[in-house]
Amino acid sequence: MALREKEHPILHERIQEQNLLRQYDLLTNCIEIGLEKGIDAFDKFTLWALNYAAVSNICQLGGRYREGPIYVGNHIPPHFRDVERHMDQLFSLVHENWEIIDGPTTLAAYVLWRLNWIHPFIEGNGRTARAACYYIICLRYGDLLPGRKIVPERIRENREPYYKALKAADDAWEAGHFDVSELDEYLQGLLVDQLKDA
Repeated sequence: MALREKEHPILHERIQEQNLLRQYDLLTNCIEIGLEKGIDAFDKFTLWALNYAAVSNICQLGGRYREGPIYVGNHIPPHFRDVERHMDQLFSLVHENWEIIDGPTTLAAYVLWRLNWIHPFIEGNGRTARAACYYIICLRYGDLLPGRKIVPERIRENREPYYKALKAADDAWEAGHFDVSELDEYLQGLLVDQLKDA
């Protein structure tokens, strides 16, 4: 079952907000598991579950990688046949660099950017990317972090710097470089605000 936004905009918005609350509850459980099991718990099954929670009753194909093309503004994500390979590379980079990259939000910035770049799902990619980013932040800190408003919520409230930082990472990648420093700095600021608001 999937509700069409154009036919039922008010109900669609309400379901989307309820899904987001359910996704945050699930995210808390995922973080708790990750804190016990370590970074290897960060896998496609975790992301599939987070995506499914975000798009229930909105998209019938939630919780699985897309099997068709998708377009996002001026960005054309990779061909759907390449999604699994790109996602395997994402998990591999995070797992292999967990002990090497020290920055508190650097790997989280990478995950946030790369998930948005790949756009592995039909719907709910941004919500899933923001949840995965926060998962990485909490695991990096070794705790479920306090704060009345968590980083994903703060991103939703002011998306312009978020989009600008994603574009900077896209531009660097297009030029043959890897650079998520602007996104990293942006996340650090949001995290500081969250912890001050605890």
